[in-house]
Amino acid sequence: MIALTHVLVPTDFSETSDAALAYGKAFASAFGATLHVIHIIEEPYGQPWAVEAYGFSLSALQDEWVKEAGTRMAQILTDDERASLKAVTSTVLGHPVMEILRYAQEHAVDLIVMGTHGRGPLGHMVMGSVAERIVRKASCPVLTVHAKGQKPS
Repeated sequence: MIALTHVLVPTDFSETSDAALAYGKAFASAFGATLHVIHIIEEPYGQPWAVEAYGFSLSALQDEWVKEAGTRMAQILTDDERASLKAVTSTVLGHPVMEILRYAQEHAVDLIVMGTHGRGPLGHMVMGSVAERIVRKASCPVLTVHAKGQKPS
């Protein structure tokens, strides 16, 4: 029988991430697994527009992003869910794909459940897909979830 002890749900606080979280909670509950919810903040220093932010405090911007993420992460699960799912939440600075894979490896994650935004072919070609790269590189199974009512592209 398949045993899940650690389920990871990366979130960007979008509707698709909310749908993935619902699945992640269900899997964690069904298997008695620990639910891990992670949010990745891309450092502003590595953003293409950072060069044009001369005179603007990227450090202050990053601090604001971290504070806002902390507030949202505190609201993502109820106290009862945190207790019953042995939930762990984390906010990490870095590149989403690298940090999700690193977190999964370091915490012996058995299943990653994540939303897919269903970009069209052009958006996918230009921006790529975090979910697709996780599916290709993760050492554990990955379940991708569309938002309710969203049609796969």
